[in-house]
Amino acid sequence: MTDLIDLTIDGQAVSAPPGATILQAAAQLGIDIPTICYHEACTANALCRLCVVEVQGSRTLVPACVAQVSPGMVVTTRSERIDRSRRTILEMLASSVDLSDSPEILARLQEYGGDPQRFDESERRAMPVIDDNPFFVRDYEKCVLCWRCVQVCAEDAQYAFAINFSGRGYHTQINTFFEKPLQETTCVFCGQCVGVCPTGALKPKRQYLLEQGVPADEIRAQTRFERRRRR
Repeated sequence: MTDLIDLTIDGQAVSAPPGATILQAAAQLGIDIPTICYHEACTANALCRLCVVEVQGSRTLVPACVAQVSPGMVVTTRSERIDRSRRTILEMLASSVDLSDSPEILARLQEYGGDPQRFDESERRAMPVIDDNPFFVRDYEKCVLCWRCVQVCAEDAQYAFAINFSGRGYHTQINTFFEKPLQETTCVFCGQCVGVCPTGALKPKRQYLLEQGVPADEIRAQTRFERRRRR
């Protein structure tokens, strides 16, 4: 039998198996640690840093989604320092990304008292909606680069490797190799990338057209025609 690791989170004692993360241990206590990039079906990579916590003895804040528990660890999940870090991340996202289809992120922004107008919005992402297949559209103005879609398309699930990062720094975005249309890639249109997207950056074609006010009968005719044309 594997010995459990004893630690303390927000003053509460908890035991977790070796290899468990702080996020998983906190969940045992019902403690809510916010996340964006984390998804239970994907490998955690600590990209968004919204889940940072304080660990006694650590100089920097620690990402709870990847930091493993250790014996005697003392963790704090809410403090002025933590809240300030999370609030800043959320405010920066609000200034650069369209969060209109991200109710959970907007709720976190309100929870942490964030000001959506704190940072200059002149650098907000401006990208056209990519409609290159009959199944889903890609609206990268809403993309927060959480990497979920890339992971689920690769080793975490589908092994299709149709999408990845392109660009560098502020100009980083999710893309296909050589920016090819999805139908010219290894994409099998399984829809798993759409399923794990937290912001509406990837959206089913029918849902997108309905939101644009296109009548349902016209949508059926359009998608039927596209599927036949693109075979």
